[in-house]
Amino acid sequence: MPWKGEKNPYKIWLSEIILQQTRVDQGIQYYRNFIEAFPDIQTLANASEQKIYKLWEGLGYYSRCRNLIETAKHVAMNLEGTFPGDYESIRKLRGVGPYTAAAISSFAFNEPRAVVDGNVFRVLSRIFNIDTAIDTPQGKKFFSALADDLLDHEQPGIYNQAIMDFGAVICRPVPRCTECPFNKNCKALLQNKISSLPVKQKKIIVRKRWFNYFLVECKGRYAIRQRVEKDIWRHLHEFLLVESSRILTRKKIHGELAKKNHLEKNSFEVKSVSPVFRQRLSHQLIEGRISFLKCRKKPELPGMFWVKKEELNQYAFPKFIKQYLSDVSAVAKDSL
Repeated sequence: MPWKGEKNPYKIWLSEIILQQTRVDQGIQYYRNFIEAFPDIQTLANASEQKIYKLWEGLGYYSRCRNLIETAKHVAMNLEGTFPGDYESIRKLRGVGPYTAAAISSFAFNEPRAVVDGNVFRVLSRIFNIDTAIDTPQGKKFFSALADDLLDHEQPGIYNQAIMDFGAVICRPVPRCTECPFNKNCKALLQNKISSLPVKQKKIIVRKRWFNYFLVECKGRYAIRQRVEKDIWRHLHEFLLVESSRILTRKKIHGELAKKNHLEKNSFEVKSVSPVFRQRLSHQLIEGRISFLKCRKKPELPGMFWVKKEELNQYAFPKFIKQYLSDVSAVAKDSL
């Protein structure tokens, strides 16, 4: 991992923001791309948001990217480009919680702050056989106190990295107990409770949504818009969208577009309809199809702008649309 042993707080912060809700193997290349494009926080603060979002494309949880941009600008403009050097100051940065602040302050500045992430929750709950739910205020407080008690105050950075790596490599969700140095002392293993720990109290309620996207083309240009509403994929780009409660048949497309005042009937031809695409978010399941429409004359589409085919790759799209654009089998030969 390229950030291992790193002491530069900017690079540690960048790696931690990228790895929030992202697997390490997926995040490594994104980290390298960001460091190459933005070697320091001043460069990141001065970059165009479109370029930053494009580099972030595919990582998901785009609020992290918004926080990244705002924090970079704050440090560059209000802190003279110097990253904060202690836990309390780092904690005040946008998008930085207790875990991230502890990681940065201990790795970069050797401050004795215990890191408690998913790996640490898993290790501690199993070794000590703790069935207190980790997603409750009581559980978070209890595990944080335990982690603080166990912390090596002389080498907090090394200790934090070690216990996190241990959870990632050995005490995984499906653990490698036969290789574990604690297998003679792990209370959960001795009581055959490994698979039930750690405990989570809350159940995620998944909201299902159906997105009918329409890639509208007229004279070699394509209509896109930027999502600005406080909703998923904010600041990313998309095609013309009609959200519905269920799948639309090909026959319904003309009526829906007319009803929504997007396009007049008989002003376009449906050239192709994609297979169903699905994208699972933390609390939502997005399903839908993308229809390719060819218009006879350029329609008035408020909030949308027109780009050439070769310009499409300059904009950041949700994975839902990116998959469509990259899947040759899903796009008609007479479209893209």
